[in-house]
Amino acid sequence: MAETDIHGLTLTTASQAAAAAYREGVALLLSAWPGAAEALDAAIALDPGFALAHAARARLHAIRAETAAARAGIATAARLAARGGTERERDHIGIIGHAIAGRSGAALAGALAHAERWPRDVIILGLPLGAFGLFAFSGAADHDQARVDLCERHARHFAADDWWMLTYRGWALAENGAVTRGRDMLERAFERRVENANGVHALTHALHEAGAGADAAALIADWLPRYDRAGILHGHIAWHAALVALERGDAGAALRIHADQVRPGASLGMPINIVSDTASLLWRLGAYGHAVPDGAWRDIAGYAAAAFPDAGHGFIDPHMAMIEAMAGDRAALDRRIAALDDMVARGAPGAGAVVPAIARAMRAFADGDHAETARLLEPVAGDVVRIGGSGAQREVVEDTLIVAWMRAGETEKARVTRPPTAPPPVAARPPLARSAWRMIAAARAMCDQPAHGGPLRAEFRFPQMPGGG
Repeated sequence: MAETDIHGLTLTTASQAAAAAYREGVALLLSAWPGAAEALDAAIALDPGFALAHAARARLHAIRAETAAARAGIATAARLAARGGTERERDHIGIIGHAIAGRSGAALAGALAHAERWPRDVIILGLPLGAFGLFAFSGAADHDQARVDLCERHARHFAADDWWMLTYRGWALAENGAVTRGRDMLERAFERRVENANGVHALTHALHEAGAGADAAALIADWLPRYDRAGILHGHIAWHAALVALERGDAGAALRIHADQVRPGASLGMPINIVSDTASLLWRLGAYGHAVPDGAWRDIAGYAAAAFPDAGHGFIDPHMAMIEAMAGDRAALDRRIAALDDMVARGAPGAGAVVPAIARAMRAFADGDHAETARLLEPVAGDVVRIGGSGAQREVVEDTLIVAWMRAGETEKARVTRPPTAPPPVAARPPLARSAWRMIAAARAMCDQPAHGGPLRAEFRFPQMPGGG
């Protein structure tokens, strides 16, 4: 009897033990849970010719930004599959190979075509999904909708209680505005598999979109101690707790979480999370008038420069601009902006002109030129979604625009219910307490700016906070 994976697809291995180790490793990989590497290594040791085990191990290396090991592993997988793998396995390995090599367009096209034939091959179906997936980093403005469409197209191939599909379908819906429906699916996924860091992460995003900060704080406080600090999402989920603390005005708690769990050296997560989480949290703290510890920007600057020395990543570049501006490395920031301008001029694929515009705006904001910050961000506000990531992550740009408006004396623009960097509200979206909170936080920050605070205190009317968050 042929061995199968966790969704019933045939595996080319004669070893029952290797297949069992592979199934365990893939389940841990898909749930971002420690132990995946060990299980996949065991599968390879039990059957060195097991191509898909090598491919899954290569995928895990890629997630950890271990590029050389990822390339070596996928090359081994391709050689093995060419000698004896099935058509599905060869296609599966080829698509992961495209992704590891940075051929994201080919990887996305291949993943979508593969899903039409083998929709339950979830390692491949998952590549376009999530905040850092192929759709999110495609530069498209409609990537939130694209994830919903992909999940809805293939959901019928999964059991109603399949924890993997509930996780990614629920997250896609919540990010795209159907927050209540998405949250319900994510809570069901959590019930099905508690040891699923991807599921808890997605649920924190849904709670963020719902304005349910207290619920998010309670979830993280209860669940995170169960998740080993070696887990790749430990620091990022802690970052969500820091955002909740900042929303309730507890900058001290946010800074403690940053120091203990988010900053380089404290987090063992992916470099993309360590850099973006640290930069956006420190930036928000400063923008809202809280003191940032001495050396914090310098510490992240050293780590970030080593992790992302070159421009060209539409999501990372705005965060690098924050870091370089606040660490005082204007030469590096100028080089980054020049490189981004050149990429736009050459028509390089990606998010496009919005990225250098954000970088320039962050430089202006760091210089205290709030009118210039607003002038740069307003025309591209609707394109910020193109940089990828999640709504919670992109909100740092929205926050910067709100504070810039208010510090520049343009308080009427800051009164909008939903600034234009986010998708338009839909019927399923609950009242957005978050926008009102950000306006209040901006006003508080203004009160700490003597040169600008007088007119604001005289003119600004605090909005009524909607309930539920």
